[in-house]
Amino acid sequence: MTQQSVYTLNQGSGPLLISMPHVGTVLPEDIRANMTATAAQLDDTDWHLENLYGFAAGLGASLLQPRYSRYVIDLNRPPDNQNLYPGQNTTGICPATTFDGEPLYKDGHVPDDAEVARRLAYYWRPYHQALQAELVRIKAQHGYALLWDAHSIRSNIPHLFDGELPVFNFGSADGASCGGGIAERLLGQAKQLAPSHPAVLNGRFKGGYITRAYGKPEQGVHAIQLELAQRSYMQEVPPYAVADALVAQLQPVLVELLTSFIASKVI
Repeated sequence: MTQQSVYTLNQGSGPLLISMPHVGTVLPEDIRANMTATAAQLDDTDWHLENLYGFAAGLGASLLQPRYSRYVIDLNRPPDNQNLYPGQNTTGICPATTFDGEPLYKDGHVPDDAEVARRLAYYWRPYHQALQAELVRIKAQHGYALLWDAHSIRSNIPHLFDGELPVFNFGSADGASCGGGIAERLLGQAKQLAPSHPAVLNGRFKGGYITRAYGKPEQGVHAIQLELAQRSYMQEVPPYAVADALVAQLQPVLVELLTSFIASKVI
């Protein structure tokens, strides 16, 4: 397996890198053979984000996307598998269950330490090496770098959170991953541009490993995570079809948010 087969990186000309760590949909045959029928449904995929952010290349953004499903390995978890949300239900670096707590593996086939280490080497590290290298390249060219970690999730997942999730869930690791009031400004813009869509900053989703590990404003790298509730642009039940009318409403808001992020005064 080559690193290039693990991810796709399209380099842009501007200061922004968009990472989409959960859009992959491939399950390698050797892994899939040990998984349940539930796993094959890929229920917890960040569906259609690559299309929703299809405008981003026109803004000069770089785009990084994985090929393989988060059920293979979760690229937004730390390599030591530390729980980023202590006291709350979550899934690990090689998830054993879906977000609803349904098993992903047949009895006796949950990945052991050796298998987790193998997947870290083959799937996780190449993606993160590409991410880090692209931020270095961008910073060398522009003097700073902006990272937007793009996610989406079903609106109601009782196993993970109570009630209905807001549409816009911005995360800045409680202010540690970006400076200059950037996150607060984006939150305000989302509320103004889409008043019917609830928005929150550092709520249930404060930013995963990518936001926390790479967002270093003191070093000129500013990172934001946006977790979108999927009801804002698609059907949240199989076959998880995109809703074109909803996309037509949401996409202009995302254009404005990313344009504002790119224009941030960060130097």
